[in-house]
Amino acid sequence: MIAILDYGAGNLRSVARAVEVAGERPVVTSDRSTIAAADGLVVPGQGSAVDAMRNLERLELVEPLKRYVASGRPFLGVCLGEQIIFESSDEGDQPCLGLLPGTCRRLPSDAGKVPHMGWNSVRFRRPHPLLEGVPDGAYFYFVHSYYVDPADPSVVLGETDYGVTFASIVASGNVFATQFHPEKSANDGLRIYANFVRTCAGTSLGSAVPASASSGV
Repeated sequence: MIAILDYGAGNLRSVARAVEVAGERPVVTSDRSTIAAADGLVVPGQGSAVDAMRNLERLELVEPLKRYVASGRPFLGVCLGEQIIFESSDEGDQPCLGLLPGTCRRLPSDAGKVPHMGWNSVRFRRPHPLLEGVPDGAYFYFVHSYYVDPADPSVVLGETDYGVTFASIVASGNVFATQFHPEKSANDGLRIYANFVRTCAGTSLGSAVPASASSGV
């Protein structure tokens, strides 16, 4: 069972459909016991990292999410779900999940129209099972005003240019995340979900994120 976290950040139906197309049963939930029992967890979303973290705190989901990641099971953050896995955001003083070291920064105004909205290409930094069958330079659909700035460049799996070069895919141990929306990115995006579902079924893509990289885990 793949849990899709419902924490008030939207974009749930299209993610659930993508998981179904990939051959797995999705359960949209904010229930802590369901999350604890999941084979895989997707945290999607659009909007504000500050609001997202406040919602997670209100729903008492911060520690369950950290425990889930510490268990070594696959975790996929999408768009806002990528941003909140880092330690902080330029949006405000609200701490984020801190699963990976780094912060989230606003796209510069000279980058072009902000938010960055539409199709853009992703250059892969290295081969990875999450990207199996996806061509380097493939185009994906983006909607965002902030981008992640990892403290450890080795976690960057894919990069995109929009005024600045930013990490559009990150991967560390069992934690994977994309700034773009795979569920809105045609066949290449669905391939990423299929690869994620395959690892949830038991084909390991990595080990658990080390405790030193997972604040509070």
